[in-house]
Amino acid sequence: MIALAHTPARLRERLAAFFALDRRLGRIVAATTEPMLGQMRLAWWREMFAKPHEDRPQGDAVLETIGEHWGSAEDSLIRLVDGWEHLIGEGPLARTDATAFAFGRQLALCAVFEDACDAAALRASSKLWALADLAANVSDDGERRTLLALARELDSETIRLPREAKGVVVLRALAKRSVKNGGRPLMEGRGASITAMKAAILRR
Repeated sequence: MIALAHTPARLRERLAAFFALDRRLGRIVAATTEPMLGQMRLAWWREMFAKPHEDRPQGDAVLETIGEHWGSAEDSLIRLVDGWEHLIGEGPLARTDATAFAFGRQLALCAVFEDACDAAALRASSKLWALADLAANVSDDGERRTLLALARELDSETIRLPREAKGVVVLRALAKRSVKNGGRPLMEGRGASITAMKAAILRR
C-alpha cells in the first residue's frame, strides 16, 4: 500500500495492521453466501478484541500485530468490523449501509493517527478514501453510483494535514482522482503515481 511509504516508521506497523485487517474483513464479506455465517466470522474478531492479549489464540499474524501495535485503540477496530458487517446481506447496497461502512472504516483509519492530526480534516479524508476504494471494487453499477454520490457530498477542500499523516493525504488525493474518473481503481494508470507523489510533496 502506497500510504505506508509516506508514513513515519513509528506509525507504519500500526497502519499496516489496519490495512491487513481491512483486507481480511473484505475477503470474509466477499466470500459470504450465507449472511449468518459471515456475521459469525466477523463476530470472532470482535471477541478477540474484547479479550486480553494473553487469552487470544496464537498463530494469526494479523491479530498478533494488532496486539503488539494498537494497544487501547483496538476498540476502534471493532467499529471497522461493524462497518464491514453492513455489506453483508441481500443487495443492492443501501445508502444507509454504505454510510455506516464508511463511518466504521474511517474511525479505524483515524485511530492510527489520533495524536497527530486535526480530527475533522482526518475524518473527511479517511471517509473519502473509504467510499472511493469500495466504489472501485464493487461490481454492481448501482452500488458504485451510490458510493460515488456519497463521496461527492464530502467537502472537496484539500486541507493540509500534518507530516505524520502524509499517507492519508496520498490516499485522499488518489480517492479524489478515482471519484472524478467514475470509480476507477485508485492506482490505475501512470497518472496515479504522479498524483500520489504530488500529494506527498505538497501534503494537500
